[in-house]
Amino acid sequence: MSIPASIAIWFLFFVAVAFVSLSFGVRTDEEAGTERIAGQADSAPHRFDLRRHLLRSALIATGLFAVYDLNWIYGWVGIESFDFYHRLYGDKG
Repeated sequence: MSIPASIAIWFLFFVAVAFVSLSFGVRTDEEAGTERIAGQADSAPHRFDLRRHLLRSALIATGLFAVYDLNWIYGWVGIESFDFYHRLYGDKG
């Protein structure tokens, strides 16, 4: 796999992890025991640390990409692993 392709796939992992993990570890003002600002939504986070969120997402994305890349190199799981029809019924047909 080329380096630009690797970077693009890592970035896809990063964006997916960053999006999925947005709701984890977030507390509202009510849960934190502080006053809400007038006009603020009830579900608004008390304090969102973007730097911490992006770092956590980058670390998780790097781990997922490492597993993906090792699978690409060693071929642990391939398309034939998902051919359930032939695995169940053989080549009758």
